Amino acid sequence: MTRCYLDKMEAKEIVPDSEHRGLVALLPARARDFALLARFDRPIGWWLLFWPCAWGVLLAGGEQRWGLIAWLLLGSIAMRGAGCVYNDVVDADLDRQVARTASRPVASGRVGKRAAWAWLLLLCCIGLVVLLQLRWQAQLVSLASIALVAAYPFMKRITWWPQAWLGLVFTWGALVGWIELRGDALPVLALLYAGSICWVIGYDTIYAMQDREDDALVGVRSSALRLGNRVVRGVGVFYGAALGFWALAFWLLRGEWLALAALVPVALHLLWQAFALREDGENALALFRSNRFAGLLMALACWVAGNAGL
Repeated sequence: MTRCYLDKMEAKEIVPDSEHRGLVALLPARARDFALLARFDRPIGWWLLFWPCAWGVLLAGGEQRWGLIAWLLLGSIAMRGAGCVYNDVVDADLDRQVARTASRPVASGRVGKRAAWAWLLLLCCIGLVVLLQLRWQAQLVSLASIALVAAYPFMKRITWWPQAWLGLVFTWGALVGWIELRGDALPVLALLYAGSICWVIGYDTIYAMQDREDDALVGVRSSALRLGNRVVRGVGVFYGAALGFWALAFWLLRGEWLALAALVPVALHLLWQAFALREDGENALALFRSNRFAGLLMALACWVAGNAGL
């Protein structure tokens, strides 16, 4: 009987792209709702937020700063959760109209907005602890992202390219990681950041392919809708731009072929994504999730480029 109850709760409360259904289902009902609200059932989000942080550290030559990288991972988990809570509070009315998001805790009414704000505050307190581990320059860079984060949920209402705004937000950690270690070679950092934004536009366009019909019905805009039948080509273009910016960053930093060669694995992976993507979006979720591995490959490339010739 207990197993049947949990199965019903999963079907009702856990959205289709949950990755850890069993673990989340074992939590008490109230705790499960808050875990779902912070997307703890979908670690792909905090991996995608964390990898640019690691890139900034590793490209800046901080290969021995594992403590810093661990703090940034904790901050990514907490702040990605806080961002999701904020997004769900703002988007509750829209989420109720989309099949994939209608079961979210705030949209479904299982978590009230006041409780959601309290959960958001707690997650931000964890983020504050991480912030205090950084030097003041990196702290200022981190705090500068708040306005971008706050504006993101509204972008899908006013632009066809909310994925570009997400790119600004989700790769901000690259700036933080770099500035924590050094304040020079800013053109290298700018190129790393520009490439990272293009990467986010590419993978989030893939993710948005799942919601094209519902988004069109409720009036939500996305790059997947804007690109229409050119969405697969568009993803390829953004991934190509990401690789171009990253290659320029590596060359400007080191000017060595070894640094560029380090990008080959991540380039092949992104190329595979672009060619494997189906126009109907049938494999969109699997390809989107594969960017966790792409982030690892890019981290290894940054490690090589950040230490080439030393």
